[in-house]
Amino acid sequence: MYVTTADGASIFYKDWGAGRPVVLSHGWPLNSDSWEAQALFLAEHGFRVIAHDRRGHGRSTQTWHGNEMDAYADDLATLLDTLDVREASLVGFSTGGGEVARYIGRHGTGRVVQAALISAVPPFMLQTPDNPGGVPVAVFDAIRAGSLADRSQTYKDLAAGPFFGGTASQGVRDAFWLQSMAAGHRNAFECIAAFSATDFRPDLTAIDVPTLVIHGDADQVVPFEVGGMASSALIKDARLVVYAGAPHGITDTHKQQLGIDLLAFLREYDA
Repeated sequence: MYVTTADGASIFYKDWGAGRPVVLSHGWPLNSDSWEAQALFLAEHGFRVIAHDRRGHGRSTQTWHGNEMDAYADDLATLLDTLDVREASLVGFSTGGGEVARYIGRHGTGRVVQAALISAVPPFMLQTPDNPGGVPVAVFDAIRAGSLADRSQTYKDLAAGPFFGGTASQGVRDAFWLQSMAAGHRNAFECIAAFSATDFRPDLTAIDVPTLVIHGDADQVVPFEVGGMASSALIKDARLVVYAGAPHGITDTHKQQLGIDLLAFLREYDA
């Protein structure tokens, strides 16, 4: 199924189950298939689970333009508005966490009752004079260089190493590569800047709904101190859950634990 944005892009989405809506935003350079474990689990436990492919990724339009966070957030708004989603819990993994934060910063929480940031890129990944603890730009330049030189091998190397911390099966790594190669070349390349150089600090301070932050303390992609720890300090009354020894890709490596923790959080609103 698809919704159409104001600039004509077609955004693919899945809509599973029935109940109060949970909307899942995926990471780079993946698509909504990366959420399949959590989507199935939550739909089986009484929630309507909506998961979309970000523009330029998966089955959505590979636009030449709009490969930045404001457009991603506005696309999410189009999805929620078109489906008239209300009382939603927004859950974002990695880059998707930035999408959730920017959506709330730009569109507010009129349709939203909860938020969850999972291994997420906010508040600000890039090292700058006013963000000295961030990740040096050379790290992201290396990803860009690898993407241009041989993006297929770059994705295989990410899956075998930092993304899953060397713990994922060959099947999981293959799924990562397959989803990554389904993203448009330009879209995935420009998204590197979108997730690394976007400052989400003002967006996080705008979040006024209960928020769960989950992050592994062995994350090699979004270091815990840069991501989850810093975000939880900026979001009012955020709850931080640390997965000891966990890598970045906990939607796969810790899928049972993550499903249980998300379900418990979602049920708090419904209690």
